[in-house]
Amino acid sequence: MSIGRQVTGAGGHRLPRSPLRRSRRVLGGGAAALVLASTLAACGGGGDGGSQTLTWYINPDSGGQAEIAARCTEAAGGAYTITTAVLPRQAAGQREQLVRRLAANDASIDIMSLDPIFVPEFAEAGFLAEVPEDLADQFTENVVPASVESSTWDDRLAAVPFWANTQLLWYRKSVAEAAGLDMSQPVTWDQLITAAQSQGVLIGAQGLRAESLTVWLNALIESAGGSIIEEQAEAPEDIQLGFESEPAARAAEVMRAVADSGAVSPAFSTENEDASATGFEGENAGFMVNWPFVWPRALAAVEGGTLDQSVPDDYGWTIYPRVNEDDPAAPPFGGINLGIGALSPNVDLAFEAVQCITSEENQAYYFTTNGNPASNLAVYDDPEVIEVFPQAPVIRESLELAASRPLTAYYNEVTGGIQRVYHPPASVDPGSTGAEAQELIGSILAGEQLL
Repeated sequence: MSIGRQVTGAGGHRLPRSPLRRSRRVLGGGAAALVLASTLAACGGGGDGGSQTLTWYINPDSGGQAEIAARCTEAAGGAYTITTAVLPRQAAGQREQLVRRLAANDASIDIMSLDPIFVPEFAEAGFLAEVPEDLADQFTENVVPASVESSTWDDRLAAVPFWANTQLLWYRKSVAEAAGLDMSQPVTWDQLITAAQSQGVLIGAQGLRAESLTVWLNALIESAGGSIIEEQAEAPEDIQLGFESEPAARAAEVMRAVADSGAVSPAFSTENEDASATGFEGENAGFMVNWPFVWPRALAAVEGGTLDQSVPDDYGWTIYPRVNEDDPAAPPFGGINLGIGALSPNVDLAFEAVQCITSEENQAYYFTTNGNPASNLAVYDDPEVIEVFPQAPVIRESLELAASRPLTAYYNEVTGGIQRVYHPPASVDPGSTGAEAQELIGSILAGEQLL
């Protein structure tokens, strides 16, 4: 499998071009027919007005969304045809293109793959068609809690959960054993630092000034029992921020401790998810927080002859590290939710198509072939999913603990302020950085400053 061409997935990581083997469900003709029959039942049949073309704006992946579009088109029996349009690689670019089109009253956007952090902004602007009440229960039944939460705005379901992502704590089994860590029990960031120092190995985390830094800080604050936004408000200047709270100070302590540990790479302040994964494949690897793409990436490298099989054989995985010993971790949450364009002339058909796109069968297919975990919890019981992703049970557990980044229509302002104040991580001061972030982001929300 080639890993030469990579694309960016939600959460900022980059996915191998062909990270996983194709599932037998997809390859077998008879099995595919069964899937199409089941998704046809889920999507509903034809229509009296002839086939309509639905345009689905997708984030770049390894061809999975385009394949699902083709499968649902066939399953629709002529009721509609789904075509796909690929958005830019980075989430910020995706947002910019969609906002420009929607603000210009572009009615061609029927379905859009949205990073969960943008749902509130799009809903508040009136860009999203409200999910019908008779479908809301179907779209949220047995679904990852954070997926439902991140799809909800103003007490209504504004988008449909599609796939969900989370970070795991990856570790080298040989290192953990040598350090005397029992990885069957929760571990803390402090324990990881001590273990890495004792063994002369590295901790991988994302210190780059980018969305990944916000992902890390949010997980630390949430794991310590706090929130970046403590209280929502209609007026942005009335939003109550939590940067000066005790949990935020504790999060800053952990971030600074990792940066100062001597157990991070020399380029830690520019380290993204790819760089962390590369370091974890090296001889100085010890521990790392990262998304599940780490596993197919390693397998692809083995198949390509650039990594020895002994390396992934030494991989272990467990729940995200705790900030405090007695407080459960709140791992990062990412993924994609599906929004329906409010100006689309085919809103009803688009929701019908989304029923098919988000079916259990299609979520399992997407997980096993593109490495993107499902939002539907039933998928994690699929034997084929577990065969391809042995991490599936831990991913499910992590997703049930995961906490969303702050849900606000002003997310760009919040994350932009965080990236300015908390970078580089080695400069973070638990006694003052929170107050600086509180003042800057509060001023931005009040319209007194610009990023």
